[in-house]
Amino acid sequence: MGKEIYQFNFRPYKRRFVCPVQTNHGIWEIREGIIISLKSERGNIGWGEIAPIPWFGSETLEQALEFCSSLPIEISEEVISSIPETLPTCQFGFESALQNSCTDNQIYCNSLEFSALLPAGKSAIEAWQSLYDSGYRTFKWKIAVEPIAEEVKIFEQLLQVLPSGAIRLDANAGLSYNEAKQWLEICDQLIKSGVNIEFIEQPLPTAQFEEMLELTSHITKLALDESVATFQQLQSCYSKGWQQIFVIKPGIVGSPNKLRRFCQQYKIDAVFSSVFETDIGRNAALQLANELSLHQRAVGFGINHWFQENSAPPN
Repeated sequence: MGKEIYQFNFRPYKRRFVCPVQTNHGIWEIREGIIISLKSERGNIGWGEIAPIPWFGSETLEQALEFCSSLPIEISEEVISSIPETLPTCQFGFESALQNSCTDNQIYCNSLEFSALLPAGKSAIEAWQSLYDSGYRTFKWKIAVEPIAEEVKIFEQLLQVLPSGAIRLDANAGLSYNEAKQWLEICDQLIKSGVNIEFIEQPLPTAQFEEMLELTSHITKLALDESVATFQQLQSCYSKGWQQIFVIKPGIVGSPNKLRRFCQQYKIDAVFSSVFETDIGRNAALQLANELSLHQRAVGFGINHWFQENSAPPN
């Protein structure tokens, strides 16, 4: 690494969701994170974002703030390269800021399709329309929030009104093995009838990896999410034989450089997804997605409508 010195600054932020995000992990009302800046000796300023999700396996906001507060005003690239793996969102934020201070950070993502996140439960039946009108053609719907019988009925109603397009189901590790099999059997039949169900995301808890491997025998594809939240988990699941889809959240996975090398070496089937970050973290994540999305799957960054009126995907 070089010996250039950077002036470091940071500030916390809070953003309230328009409506609370409801998942199997609970209710999420306020997104909190940290914006950092690195000013090079040449005067270039690079921006980065630290946006933890501790229930996904990242450090907490308090741990990230403690780390930032422990740093001096001037830091070197060596300090950034030595950020421990226990602080993955800090790794992402600092490496992104370092890269941005050396480039113009221009984004080339015109070829990326975006997936829109629908609200959980019955609200999805009406919420899809404005998003579809805005240009979205891939949608993700949270399951394992209500009893399975009720969610299956809602899903059937959603499919009746949703025009042609792909749909993803995200269980956030909230299903039992039998419930996961039930969802897969339903989706298998729907796929045979022509419904475009792209995958079911993280049906089982992370500890049940072998059971998730067993479930890959179904027609419906599975994607890992919570199981591959950090770079170490991504490596581990790949080495244990996962050959279907990996949902990668760049904002919490860790070092962008390590992620880039891994994806280029193993050419995994990856879906890049948001952590409800601001435009700073989003831009850095989309650069990685544009570079590393080998299977042209829609990226999970259709979340602006959770913060503001503008719900259209980026141009």
